[in-house]
Amino acid sequence: MLAPRALVLRAPGTNCDHETAHAFERAGGIARRVHVRALAERPAIADDCQILCIPGGFSYGDDIASGRIFALELKTRLSDALFRFRDRGGLLLGICNGFQVLLQTGLLLADPASGAPLATLAHNRSGRFIDRWVRLRALPGPCVFLKGLGDFELPIAHGEGRFVTCSAAALAAFEAAGQLPLRYAAGTNPNGAAADVAGASDPSGRILGLMPHPERFIDATQHPAWQGRLDPHAAGSGLALFVNAVKAVS
Repeated sequence: MLAPRALVLRAPGTNCDHETAHAFERAGGIARRVHVRALAERPAIADDCQILCIPGGFSYGDDIASGRIFALELKTRLSDALFRFRDRGGLLLGICNGFQVLLQTGLLLADPASGAPLATLAHNRSGRFIDRWVRLRALPGPCVFLKGLGDFELPIAHGEGRFVTCSAAALAAFEAAGQLPLRYAAGTNPNGAAADVAGASDPSGRILGLMPHPERFIDATQHPAWQGRLDPHAAGSGLALFVNAVKAVS
């Protein structure tokens, strides 16, 4: 039986696709990096995959806004293929820039009637690009990727990562539905995100977008303070998200 296949979708400016593909392979999957234009020419490429990931970086230089051009390309050329992938039960993961893309395509946290985004990722409240490690907490719920995770650390690197919703009512509805399963630990919110949100999911838990980078912490030695604190042979906490995804579709 073949191992689960993960499609890592890249675009000009994507810079985390190699690390993300490596993380899926470390988790026991088979990863394939595919350029968005190659997928647009042959959408059936996704039919052989069980997981689709949009990794981090600065797609199209983040012109206009982070992830905006990548999202527009997906909406105009691959919308049917992506929603078909979602509807057949495929797992979707968006990391940092990929989270921004998921929100803008309507694949995550969109109005079910119009498809309009009900949340976005705005400029950090500090007005500065942030590159640091953060403490996180995963809340209990249906999110496939976060199973078994509680408190853990991951690195972040973004200038537009502040989670905001179109209204207080929308935020309350997402919270009540368990769609905000990843939070920055109390008192550590790095960007001013509403309700300390670091990641959001769909109601099924099979789509997750998050600002931190799990692919950058799959080995303990990737942590800047691993010496004397972590077993150098242990996995980094980010690997668990990829292991969970591979197990869910095995």
